[in-house]
Amino acid sequence: MSVDLTLERKTKRPKGEPCCEPVVYPDVERAEAIRLAEVAKALGDPVRLQLVDVLRKHAGKVCVCELVPLFDIAQPTLSHHLRKLRSAGIVDSERQGLWVYYYVLPEALTELSAWLD
Repeated sequence: MSVDLTLERKTKRPKGEPCCEPVVYPDVERAEAIRLAEVAKALGDPVRLQLVDVLRKHAGKVCVCELVPLFDIAQPTLSHHLRKLRSAGIVDSERQGLWVYYYVLPEALTELSAWLD
């Protein structure tokens, strides 16, 4: 049994022209996407995610000396993780004498949560 198929010659699209129309467009502006990516990247480490979890559950500021016993890492490593979170704008710190106290910046988590909803 033979089937008659007529094949049409494919036409080339002009250079730079998309093959089809996008179905969905991004709602996030480029600057906001960069900001959200920084927050997501900082939260991408399990220790940093746990640090934020501890800090957000605490009503006030938490001293680094209180955080060290909660994690099986050295204090300098913990400070490194806190610096990453601080540079991403997720937490901030306040020095009181010899000690540094950290706290969550709620607007960073609100921003991420709003985008995820």
